[in-house]
Amino acid sequence: MTCRNGLLCFYSYVGGKTVDYNLCDYKSLVKLLSPYGFNFSKSLGQNFIIDSSVCPTMVEMLGTDKNTGVLEIGPGVGVLTKELCKASGKVVSVELDERLYPVLEKTLGDYDNFELVKGDCMKLDLAEILREKLSGFDTVKVCANLPYYITSPVIMNLLESRLPISEIEVMVQQEAAERLCAEIGTRAAGAVSVAVKYYGESEILFNVGRECFMPSPKVDSSVIKIRLYDEPEYTVKNEKKFFSLVKGIFAQRRKTLVNSLSNSVGMSKAEIQNALSKMGLEPTVRAENLTMEEIVALSDLLLK
Repeated sequence: MTCRNGLLCFYSYVGGKTVDYNLCDYKSLVKLLSPYGFNFSKSLGQNFIIDSSVCPTMVEMLGTDKNTGVLEIGPGVGVLTKELCKASGKVVSVELDERLYPVLEKTLGDYDNFELVKGDCMKLDLAEILREKLSGFDTVKVCANLPYYITSPVIMNLLESRLPISEIEVMVQQEAAERLCAEIGTRAAGAVSVAVKYYGESEILFNVGRECFMPSPKVDSSVIKIRLYDEPEYTVKNEKKFFSLVKGIFAQRRKTLVNSLSNSVGMSKAEIQNALSKMGLEPTVRAENLTMEEIVALSDLLLK
């Protein structure tokens, strides 16, 4: 619910008195979390949103309605979750930190369209979770405020699992956002940029300053969206080998593609040069010069 000044609040009854928790206020959060002996975990990369404008904006730009199911990764204390519940048909949130389970029961207890799944999103069968809990919805989307240390693994897990989802909207470190959304064929692009492009189209929606979190991280963040292709945009002979090759292409960015690939994946320079020649590319070409189409074509020539 919304309390004074438009801030996100949660009301609880303790000893017959109403306790007002503003989930975007440091003192209120401490008051809410202290009974559970909660301390922010650096190992879990916990930085909770305390700017009341961020989550409503994320949900608005995600574009959900009552026919939309949402899979949320890492609800924290439920600030983003509450906004998702208001706008969506159902929200299923996966949380690893056991200390937050009773907190979420408090902050989200009034929402009958919320369900908590306890566990690690990297180990759980997300496809089965979606089948069991969100299969009745027209559209399923993913939304998350991801810890910085696990951004790429979580996003790649979501993409590689080929889940029945249409979009992924996540808040990540600004530098990571720029890599994830980089145009292929530019200096900003890397292996993860190619991986994202393989599955969908990505864009940076808006930036979020470090002061919008508690504890405040050392860097700013960005919210990005990945719109997944309805049908595969690119076809390769072997996806697993393709992504291994892509990692090799970008492994030594300052070197020529020939040297980088020969050093990282063990291919002969003659083999790589021959493939580049067939594509009409110079042997001095670097990873940052290749388009997505050229990377796919090169993989078809090199992978047997």
